[in-house]
Amino acid sequence: MSHTTHRPADAYSPLYFLASLGAGGLAVTFFMYLMFWVPHPDQPVPVFEDIMAAFQTGGLPLQAAILVAVTGIAGFAFLNIKLLIWNLTRLSAFSKTEKFDKLVNSNAETTLLAMPLALAMTVNAMFILGLVFVPGLWGVVEYLFPMALVAFALIGWIAFRRIGAFLGRVLSEGGVFDVTANNSFAQLLPAFALSMVAVGLAAPAAMSTVPLTVGISLILSITVGTIAALYAVVAAVLAFNSMLHHGTAKESAPTLMVVVPILTVLGIMMLRQSHGLHTTFEANGAPADNLMMTTMILAVQGVFLALGLLVLRRQNYADAYLRGDGNSPGAYALVCPGVALSVMTHFWINKGLVGAGLIAKFGVAYWAFSGVAIAFQVAMIALVFHLNRRHFRRPAAGHAVPAE
Repeated sequence: MSHTTHRPADAYSPLYFLASLGAGGLAVTFFMYLMFWVPHPDQPVPVFEDIMAAFQTGGLPLQAAILVAVTGIAGFAFLNIKLLIWNLTRLSAFSKTEKFDKLVNSNAETTLLAMPLALAMTVNAMFILGLVFVPGLWGVVEYLFPMALVAFALIGWIAFRRIGAFLGRVLSEGGVFDVTANNSFAQLLPAFALSMVAVGLAAPAAMSTVPLTVGISLILSITVGTIAALYAVVAAVLAFNSMLHHGTAKESAPTLMVVVPILTVLGIMMLRQSHGLHTTFEANGAPADNLMMTTMILAVQGVFLALGLLVLRRQNYADAYLRGDGNSPGAYALVCPGVALSVMTHFWINKGLVGAGLIAKFGVAYWAFSGVAIAFQVAMIALVFHLNRRHFRRPAAGHAVPAE
């Protein structure tokens, strides 16, 4: 049977969860407009009432920004949830096939970690939807925080079970992990999933006023975040060794930039923890601390972005999988770094540069730097629409081959 009349997405891979993840990430980039441009003096994040007040009293530019933000959040959160449901349905059917049995006995078993990764992003996206569109939510938010902690703990449990199955198999049997096929950062996906769980677990630390809730949030997020960072370092060192020997696997080349979103997510986790330590436990850090941390994160992200783009260009990745006949679900991994850089740039500007008093909020330098964050965001929106059109709409000229 010919595959030419089928969509690439019909050749299912768990990496299609990254399509849901990217849409959720874009919803977060639009929330940055509200987070940093709409005044919210009574709580650490803007809520429906703040947004309505700013829309009614603000000037035309602010009103336009709010309209763009709420439209973007609603649209991409819808796409995020729609693609998550589609993926969960397809994964359920896929898990009963021979291809699945082959997958869980190969290096690509870790691609299944894209599922808890996408689940954690959707919980974050739904919380943003609540803040932006539900009046009076802040009045009951202290009841929602324990529920959020339970939800993220359950997603973490799914992730740890998957990681345990993979490590148990490769470390106990020996010879089943193909080191020659480890020539990409695909094995950092478990670390990315754990990072997303950790940042979700850290949210109540930044927003709750109940010391016990803040304390539990801090302990859980520090634990999972530390494990995520440890896993990322070990997996990256092993993969780098293989890449130096065998070159980077062409189809998995986008994974070279997975360090970028991992660092953004862990950076936001640390900012949330720092806020909780400050407001609840009076552990006060200097304003320059955030500047130092966000700048260091951006520096490391810049290195991995440059490295990834260099390899992608040398391997003509775009000609193969973005413009040519080939289709790879792994191409969705290209969305995460751009989204992560957009979000981290907003935090660097507002928590770092403005927080330390280096630039004035809403000054010329402020908008110049914010323009860079928005440029990343716009580019990733275009990429998401392009990939969705290739994978979910038009017939494929070639096969969609799941990345190892």
